[in-house]
Amino acid sequence: MFRTSITLTFGLILGCILCSSQENLQWNPLFNGQDLNNWDFKIRGYKLGNNYGNTFRVEDGIMQVRYDQYKDGFENRFGHIFYKDPFSSYLLGVEYRFSGEQVNNNPGLWAHRNNGIMLHGQDPQTMDKDQDFPHSLEVQLLGGNGEYDRPTANLCTPGTQYVRDEKLIKTHCSMSSSKTYHGNQWVRVEVLVLRDSLLVHFVNGEEVMRYGQPQRDDGKLIRKGTISLQSESHPTDFRKVEIIDLSAYEDKPGKLQKMVNRIINEKNVVK
Repeated sequence: MFRTSITLTFGLILGCILCSSQENLQWNPLFNGQDLNNWDFKIRGYKLGNNYGNTFRVEDGIMQVRYDQYKDGFENRFGHIFYKDPFSSYLLGVEYRFSGEQVNNNPGLWAHRNNGIMLHGQDPQTMDKDQDFPHSLEVQLLGGNGEYDRPTANLCTPGTQYVRDEKLIKTHCSMSSSKTYHGNQWVRVEVLVLRDSLLVHFVNGEEVMRYGQPQRDDGKLIRKGTISLQSESHPTDFRKVEIIDLSAYEDKPGKLQKMVNRIINEKNVVK
């Protein structure tokens, strides 16, 4: 019932300019700018909790993904840093930039200036030791290479699939409509997630992708899951990881609509 009612109404809601709710909406930081408390590490080939090579670290208030201690190169050590709690309905905001050069022994050009935000993901405790990625919906972050188009906030689907334009999509990666961001500039990506109903990607305040009915490869709808950030062989900085939790309004469609109206019109945008 939730999925049906929300899917039918949000085409109108996202374009609405009204702001009728008086609720106090606040961004709550998942990354506190000081340490990695409340986060856990899973790097391919290592047990949960092993932050191999100090891959994920905090310096000058920024969460950094670095490979300077990878003495023999990347060697397919795909990694993820997981927030401790799962979420179901929310607006997530992440500000990132790429930095430096890709580490050697990397997966190839596709991983150049490439990272990701994994949503509705599996519990890291259920991941195999040598598993590359958690089953999840990956909001793929790409940086321009100074030559050709590389949109960001794309969608990749390790162990998942989804519905778009009333069609079940099993293609692993689909491009968004975002522009390319070259150099080391900060980019803000926001994702609206409404349980097993609707997901919308925004880049610097502009909608770039919309889809629904996230599900596992076996067709079971995904109603909630973990949030994690990747390490995929290119150094990356994250200065903000924050959330507006909407789960309290999941069973109140009318109020949820008003909350989303406000969110769409009050989003922070990197200048």
